[in-house]
Amino acid sequence: MEVRDNEFLVVLGPGHCGKTVLMNIIAGLAKPRSGKVYLDGEELHGSDERIGMVFQSLNLMPWRTVMANVEFGLELSGMKKAERREIAQKYIDLVGLTGFENSYPHQLSGGMKQRVGIARAYTNSPQIMLMDEPFGQLDAQTRYSMQEEVLRIWQSEKRTIIFVTNNIEEAVYLADRIVLLSNCPAHVKQVYDLSCLPRPRNFTDPEFLRIRQDISDNTDLAL
Repeated sequence: MEVRDNEFLVVLGPGHCGKTVLMNIIAGLAKPRSGKVYLDGEELHGSDERIGMVFQSLNLMPWRTVMANVEFGLELSGMKKAERREIAQKYIDLVGLTGFENSYPHQLSGGMKQRVGIARAYTNSPQIMLMDEPFGQLDAQTRYSMQEEVLRIWQSEKRTIIFVTNNIEEAVYLADRIVLLSNCPAHVKQVYDLSCLPRPRNFTDPEFLRIRQDISDNTDLAL
């Protein structure tokens, strides 16, 4: 599987086929049984600061404020407080949480918590952002809002995103390309190039619907 610079690549596949394992391997959190991971021609061994990750379960620290959660990685790196606050504030503003810096996770909605997780992941300026089904637990309206938010951030930051989902419509809406995985044990079943679909995309566009149906016909996933 090849990922292009600055592209929005969606990995689409059924539940328990190995999508999360794939993300963990790319992130250096798990070792592959075979194969290797390369970034800019360099083989990766373990975690790499050029790769960030947003999990479905955000693991926000409930005793820390939004600001403290977002700046946590920078704090661990030993960065001075004033510098890390400036960086954290930039990404808090970017995800639309200005004014909530002193709020705690229990005071936030599901979508707002996801924004905190995204801001935290971007503070280390990763070259590649991995997103492992980040919207799977959100209601439909919030999910759509977060899809728009992620696209806006991707277009603003101009960094590669590898996004995992089991939702066909979400994949077609977000992706430059879709890598369709088979059932477990997963292999790449097909790659869809969506350059024919202009942005912003419309869920009712005939070409959108055609691609969605084509993917549906090629997989066990439900629409």
